[in-house]
Amino acid sequence: MASGFLKMVRMKSWIQASRLRTLPLATACVMVGGGVSFRLASAQPLTAQRFGIVFASILMTVIFLQVLSNWANDWGDYENGADDASRTDRAVASGRISPESMKRAVKRLSALALASGVSAIALALWGTDLISAAWGVLVLGLLAIVAAFRYTAGANPYGYRGYGDVMVLVFFGWIGVGGTGFLLSHDWDWSWVLPATWCGALSTAVLNLNNMRDHVSDERTGKRTLVVQMGWRNAKVYHTACFFVGWICWWIFALYVEAGLWRGLGWIALINAVHAAHVVRVWGTEEPQALDGELKKVALSTAVAALFILLAQTGAA
Repeated sequence: MASGFLKMVRMKSWIQASRLRTLPLATACVMVGGGVSFRLASAQPLTAQRFGIVFASILMTVIFLQVLSNWANDWGDYENGADDASRTDRAVASGRISPESMKRAVKRLSALALASGVSAIALALWGTDLISAAWGVLVLGLLAIVAAFRYTAGANPYGYRGYGDVMVLVFFGWIGVGGTGFLLSHDWDWSWVLPATWCGALSTAVLNLNNMRDHVSDERTGKRTLVVQMGWRNAKVYHTACFFVGWICWWIFALYVEAGLWRGLGWIALINAVHAAHVVRVWGTEEPQALDGELKKVALSTAVAALFILLAQTGAA
Protein backbone atom coordinates (compact mmCIF):
# COMPACT_ATOMS: atom_id res chain seq x y z
CA MET A 1 0.00 0.00 0.00
CA ALA A 2 2.74 2.44 1.02
CA SER A 3 4.81 1.52 -2.03
CA GLY A 4 1.86 2.17 -4.34
CA PHE A 5 1.22 5.54 -2.69
CA LEU A 6 4.86 6.59 -3.11
CA LYS A 7 4.78 5.61 -6.78
CA MET A 8 1.65 7.69 -7.25
CA VAL A 9 3.28 10.69 -5.55
CA ARG A 10 6.38 10.34 -7.74
CA MET A 11 4.27 10.07 -10.88
CA LYS A 12 2.35 13.19 -9.89
CA SER A 13 5.63 15.04 -9.42
CA TRP A 14 6.83 14.05 -12.92
CA ILE A 15 3.52 15.10 -14.43
CA GLN A 16 3.71 18.44 -12.64
CA ALA A 17 7.29 18.95 -13.85
CA SER A 18 6.10 18.26 -17.40
CA ARG A 19 3.77 21.30 -17.19
CA LEU A 20 1.07 19.85 -19.38
CA ARG A 21 -0.59 23.23 -19.80
CA THR A 22 2.34 24.32 -22.00
CA LEU A 23 1.80 21.51 -24.52
CA PRO A 24 -1.12 22.99 -26.53
CA LEU A 25 0.87 26.14 -27.35
CA ALA A 26 3.95 24.09 -28.21
CA THR A 27 1.97 22.14 -30.80
CA ALA A 28 0.63 25.33 -32.43
CA CYS A 29 3.53 25.47 -34.91
CA VAL A 30 2.75 21.94 -36.10
CA MET A 31 -0.95 22.76 -36.55
CA VAL A 32 -0.17 25.96 -38.45
CA GLY A 33 2.42 24.17 -40.58
CA GLY A 34 -0.13 21.48 -41.36
CA GLY A 35 -2.75 24.06 -42.26
CA VAL A 36 -0.65 26.17 -44.59
CA SER A 37 0.88 23.18 -46.41
CA PHE A 38 -2.24 21.03 -46.73
CA ARG A 39 -3.17 22.32 -50.19
CA LEU A 40 0.27 21.48 -51.58
CA ALA A 41 0.42 18.14 -49.78
CA SER A 42 -3.01 17.01 -50.93
CA ALA A 43 -2.11 17.72 -54.57
CA GLN A 44 0.48 14.93 -54.65
CA PRO A 45 -0.41 11.24 -54.12
CA LEU A 46 2.64 10.44 -51.96
CA THR A 47 2.34 13.39 -49.57
CA ALA A 48 -1.44 13.11 -49.45
CA GLN A 49 -1.16 9.46 -48.43
CA ARG A 50 1.44 10.15 -45.75
CA PHE A 51 -0.03 13.38 -44.39
CA GLY A 52 -1.74 11.93 -41.32
CA ILE A 53 1.10 9.70 -40.09
CA VAL A 54 3.77 12.32 -40.73
CA PHE A 55 1.71 15.00 -38.99
CA ALA A 56 1.24 12.75 -35.95
CA SER A 57 4.97 11.96 -35.85
CA ILE A 58 5.95 15.63 -35.95
CA LEU A 59 3.37 16.42 -33.28
CA MET A 60 4.78 13.73 -30.99
CA THR A 61 8.32 15.00 -31.52
CA VAL A 62 7.34 18.56 -30.60
CA ILE A 63 5.57 17.30 -27.46
CA PHE A 64 8.73 15.44 -26.44
CA LEU A 65 10.79 18.59 -27.05
CA GLN A 66 8.46 20.73 -24.95
CA VAL A 67 8.47 18.28 -22.03
CA LEU A 68 12.26 18.08 -22.38
CA SER A 69 12.46 21.87 -22.15
CA ASN A 70 10.20 21.89 -19.10
CA TRP A 71 12.22 19.21 -17.29
CA ALA A 72 15.51 20.91 -18.17
CA ASN A 73 14.04 24.22 -16.98
CA ASP A 74 12.97 22.68 -13.65
CA TRP A 75 16.42 21.21 -13.14
CA GLY A 76 18.40 24.13 -14.60
CA ASP A 77 16.70 26.83 -12.52
CA TYR A 78 17.53 24.84 -9.38
CA GLU A 79 21.13 24.20 -10.42
CA ASN A 80 21.69 27.87 -11.31
CA GLY A 81 20.07 29.22 -8.15
CA ALA A 82 16.96 30.78 -9.69
CA ASP A 83 14.68 28.42 -7.70
CA ASP A 84 14.91 27.47 -4.05
CA ALA A 85 12.81 25.39 -1.64
CA SER A 86 10.16 28.12 -1.57
CA ARG A 87 9.18 27.14 -5.12
CA THR A 88 6.79 24.38 -4.17
CA ASP A 89 5.58 24.26 -7.78
CA ARG A 90 9.03 23.08 -8.93
CA ALA A 91 9.81 19.38 -8.59
CA VAL A 92 13.59 19.60 -8.14
CA ALA A 93 13.73 22.75 -5.98
CA SER A 94 11.02 21.41 -3.67
CA GLY A 95 12.87 18.11 -3.28
CA ARG A 96 10.20 15.88 -4.79
CA ILE A 97 12.58 14.82 -7.59
CA SER A 98 16.35 14.69 -7.06
CA PRO A 99 18.63 16.62 -9.42
CA GLU A 100 20.32 13.35 -10.41
CA SER A 101 16.99 11.73 -11.33
CA MET A 102 15.95 14.75 -13.37
CA LYS A 103 19.30 14.86 -15.15
CA ARG A 104 19.00 11.19 -16.12
CA ALA A 105 15.41 11.74 -17.29
CA VAL A 106 16.47 14.71 -19.44
CA LYS A 107 19.14 12.61 -21.17
CA ARG A 108 16.70 9.76 -21.85
CA LEU A 109 14.02 12.08 -23.13
CA SER A 110 16.57 13.77 -25.40
CA ALA A 111 17.29 10.39 -26.96
CA LEU A 112 13.57 9.69 -27.30
CA ALA A 113 12.96 13.09 -28.94
CA LEU A 114 15.82 12.41 -31.38
CA ALA A 115 14.41 8.99 -32.25
CA SER A 116 10.96 10.47 -32.76
CA GLY A 117 12.34 13.21 -34.98
CA VAL A 118 14.32 10.79 -37.10
CA SER A 119 11.19 8.65 -37.48
CA ALA A 120 9.19 11.66 -38.63
CA ILE A 121 11.83 12.56 -41.22
CA ALA A 122 12.01 8.97 -42.45
CA LEU A 123 8.24 8.64 -42.72
CA ALA A 124 8.05 11.92 -44.62
CA LEU A 125 10.95 11.59 -47.04
CA TRP A 126 11.56 7.86 -47.43
CA GLY A 127 11.64 6.84 -51.10
CA THR A 128 12.18 10.38 -52.37
CA ASP A 129 15.27 12.11 -53.75
CA LEU A 130 15.26 14.69 -50.94
CA ILE A 131 18.26 13.17 -49.14
CA SER A 132 20.15 16.43 -48.63
CA ALA A 133 16.98 18.07 -47.35
CA ALA A 134 16.52 15.18 -44.89
CA TRP A 135 19.97 15.83 -43.45
CA GLY A 136 19.17 19.54 -43.19
CA VAL A 137 15.97 18.84 -41.27
CA LEU A 138 17.86 16.42 -39.00
CA VAL A 139 20.40 19.13 -38.15
CA LEU A 140 17.56 21.51 -37.29
CA GLY A 141 16.07 18.80 -35.07
CA LEU A 142 19.37 18.36 -33.23
CA LEU A 143 19.57 22.12 -32.74
CA ALA A 144 16.03 22.06 -31.33
CA ILE A 145 17.07 19.46 -28.74
CA VAL A 146 20.10 21.53 -27.76
CA ALA A 147 17.95 24.67 -27.55
CA ALA A 148 15.38 22.92 -25.35
CA PHE A 149 18.11 21.86 -22.94
CA ARG A 150 20.23 25.00 -22.95
CA TYR A 151 17.41 27.44 -22.19
CA THR A 152 18.07 27.33 -18.43
CA ALA A 153 20.27 24.23 -17.98
CA GLY A 154 24.01 23.83 -18.23
CA ALA A 155 26.69 26.46 -17.86
CA ASN A 156 25.75 29.97 -18.98
CA PRO A 157 22.20 29.16 -20.23
CA TYR A 158 20.93 31.53 -22.91
CA GLY A 159 17.59 32.09 -21.14
CA TYR A 160 19.50 33.88 -18.37
CA ARG A 161 20.90 36.35 -20.91
CA GLY A 162 17.65 37.36 -22.59
CA TYR A 163 17.94 35.21 -25.72
CA GLY A 164 14.94 33.01 -24.97
CA ASP A 165 12.60 35.24 -26.97
CA VAL A 166 14.64 34.93 -30.16
CA MET A 167 14.85 31.16 -29.80
CA VAL A 168 11.09 30.86 -29.33
CA LEU A 169 10.46 32.96 -32.45
CA VAL A 170 12.86 30.81 -34.47
CA PHE A 171 11.94 27.32 -33.24
CA PHE A 172 8.24 27.73 -32.44
CA GLY A 173 7.72 30.04 -35.40
CA TRP A 174 9.89 29.90 -38.50
CA ILE A 175 11.47 26.45 -38.10
CA GLY A 176 8.43 24.85 -36.48
CA VAL A 177 5.94 25.98 -39.11
CA GLY A 178 8.30 25.87 -42.08
CA GLY A 179 9.81 22.51 -41.17
CA THR A 180 6.39 20.96 -40.63
CA GLY A 181 5.14 22.35 -43.93
CA PHE A 182 8.15 21.00 -45.80
CA LEU A 183 7.96 17.49 -44.34
CA LEU A 184 4.25 17.30 -45.09
CA SER A 185 4.32 18.69 -48.63
CA HIS A 186 7.92 18.09 -49.82
CA ASP A 187 7.82 21.71 -50.91
CA TRP A 188 8.44 25.20 -49.60
CA ASP A 189 6.65 28.51 -50.03
CA TRP A 190 8.22 31.74 -48.79
CA SER A 191 4.77 33.08 -47.95
CA TRP A 192 4.74 30.61 -45.05
CA VAL A 193 7.08 33.01 -43.26
CA LEU A 194 4.01 35.17 -42.52
CA PRO A 195 1.93 32.59 -40.58
CA ALA A 196 5.19 31.29 -39.09
CA THR A 197 5.89 34.79 -37.76
CA TRP A 198 2.34 34.90 -36.35
CA CYS A 199 2.94 31.65 -34.50
CA GLY A 200 6.41 32.65 -33.30
CA ALA A 201 5.41 36.16 -32.24
CA LEU A 202 2.45 34.95 -30.18
CA SER A 203 4.55 32.22 -28.58
CA THR A 204 7.14 34.88 -27.77
CA ALA A 205 4.39 37.00 -26.21
CA VAL A 206 3.53 34.10 -23.90
CA LEU A 207 7.17 33.81 -22.83
CA ASN A 208 7.33 37.58 -22.30
CA LEU A 209 4.20 37.45 -20.14
CA ASN A 210 5.76 34.66 -18.08
CA ASN A 211 8.90 36.76 -17.65
CA MET A 212 6.85 39.82 -16.71
CA ARG A 213 5.15 37.81 -13.99
CA ASP A 214 8.49 36.55 -12.62
CA HIS A 215 10.70 39.58 -13.29
CA VAL A 216 11.18 40.53 -9.63
CA SER A 217 12.48 37.11 -8.59
CA ASP A 218 14.43 36.76 -11.85
CA GLU A 219 16.27 40.02 -11.24
CA ARG A 220 17.03 39.02 -7.66
CA THR A 221 18.58 35.71 -8.75
CA GLY A 222 20.51 37.11 -11.70
CA LYS A 223 18.25 35.80 -14.46
CA ARG A 224 18.56 38.61 -17.02
CA THR A 225 15.48 38.07 -19.16
CA LEU A 226 14.49 40.75 -21.64
CA VAL A 227 11.90 42.02 -19.16
CA VAL A 228 14.59 42.49 -16.51
CA GLN A 229 16.81 44.26 -19.03
CA MET A 230 14.18 46.56 -20.56
CA GLY A 231 12.01 47.28 -17.50
CA TRP A 232 8.31 46.87 -16.73
CA ARG A 233 6.87 49.58 -18.99
CA ASN A 234 9.03 48.73 -22.00
CA ALA A 235 8.08 45.09 -21.52
CA LYS A 236 4.45 46.14 -22.06
CA VAL A 237 5.41 47.96 -25.27
CA TYR A 238 7.29 44.89 -26.44
CA HIS A 239 4.33 42.67 -25.51
CA THR A 240 2.00 44.83 -27.58
CA ALA A 241 4.41 44.70 -30.52
CA CYS A 242 4.46 40.89 -30.45
CA PHE A 243 0.69 40.76 -30.91
CA PHE A 244 0.60 43.57 -33.45
CA VAL A 245 3.32 42.12 -35.69
CA GLY A 246 2.00 38.59 -35.34
CA TRP A 247 -1.59 39.39 -36.24
CA ILE A 248 -0.63 41.76 -39.07
CA CYS A 249 1.42 38.95 -40.61
CA TRP A 250 -1.49 36.52 -40.35
CA TRP A 251 -4.05 38.85 -41.94
CA ILE A 252 -1.69 39.77 -44.80
CA PHE A 253 -1.28 36.06 -45.50
CA ALA A 254 -4.98 35.15 -45.22
CA LEU A 255 -6.52 38.21 -46.89
CA TYR A 256 -3.89 39.13 -49.49
CA VAL A 257 -1.40 36.32 -50.22
CA GLU A 258 -4.03 33.56 -50.15
CA ALA A 259 -7.14 35.69 -50.59
CA GLY A 260 -10.34 33.67 -50.79
CA LEU A 261 -8.66 30.38 -49.91
CA TRP A 262 -9.34 30.38 -46.16
CA ARG A 263 -12.45 29.47 -44.24
CA GLY A 264 -13.18 30.10 -40.57
CA LEU A 265 -11.70 33.59 -40.57
CA GLY A 266 -14.52 34.84 -38.38
CA TRP A 267 -13.47 32.53 -35.56
CA ILE A 268 -9.84 33.53 -35.94
CA ALA A 269 -10.85 37.23 -35.93
CA LEU A 270 -12.66 36.58 -32.64
CA ILE A 271 -9.44 35.31 -31.08
CA ASN A 272 -7.66 38.36 -32.50
CA ALA A 273 -10.19 40.50 -30.58
CA VAL A 274 -9.60 38.42 -27.42
CA HIS A 275 -5.88 39.11 -27.72
CA ALA A 276 -6.49 42.84 -28.25
CA ALA A 277 -8.54 42.90 -25.03
CA HIS A 278 -5.74 41.00 -23.29
CA VAL A 279 -3.19 43.66 -24.29
CA VAL A 280 -5.45 46.35 -22.82
CA ARG A 281 -5.63 44.41 -19.54
CA VAL A 282 -1.84 44.02 -19.45
CA TRP A 283 -1.43 47.80 -19.78
CA GLY A 284 -3.79 48.23 -16.83
CA THR A 285 -1.92 45.74 -14.63
CA GLU A 286 0.80 46.80 -12.21
CA GLU A 287 0.93 43.65 -10.06
CA PRO A 288 3.09 41.00 -11.78
CA GLN A 289 1.38 38.00 -10.19
CA ALA A 290 -1.97 39.18 -11.56
CA LEU A 291 -0.68 38.19 -15.00
CA ASP A 292 -0.76 34.48 -14.24
CA GLY A 293 -4.40 34.15 -15.27
CA GLU A 294 -3.72 36.05 -18.49
CA LEU A 295 -0.83 33.72 -19.24
CA LYS A 296 -3.09 30.69 -19.33
CA LYS A 297 -5.72 32.44 -21.46
CA VAL A 298 -3.27 33.65 -24.10
CA ALA A 299 -1.46 30.32 -24.38
CA LEU A 300 -4.71 28.39 -24.79
CA SER A 301 -6.36 30.88 -27.16
CA THR A 302 -3.29 30.88 -29.41
CA ALA A 303 -3.38 27.08 -29.55
CA VAL A 304 -7.10 27.20 -30.36
CA ALA A 305 -6.46 29.68 -33.19
CA ALA A 306 -3.77 27.35 -34.58
CA LEU A 307 -6.26 24.48 -34.41
CA PHE A 308 -8.81 26.55 -36.36
CA ILE A 309 -6.14 27.23 -39.00
CA LEU A 310 -5.53 23.51 -39.36
CA LEU A 311 -9.20 22.51 -39.41
CA ALA A 312 -10.15 25.27 -41.84
CA GLN A 313 -7.74 23.95 -44.47
CA THR A 314 -8.09 20.21 -43.94
CA GLY A 315 -11.86 20.45 -44.27
CA ALA A 316 -12.50 19.13 -40.77
CA ALA A 317 -14.22 22.38 -39.72
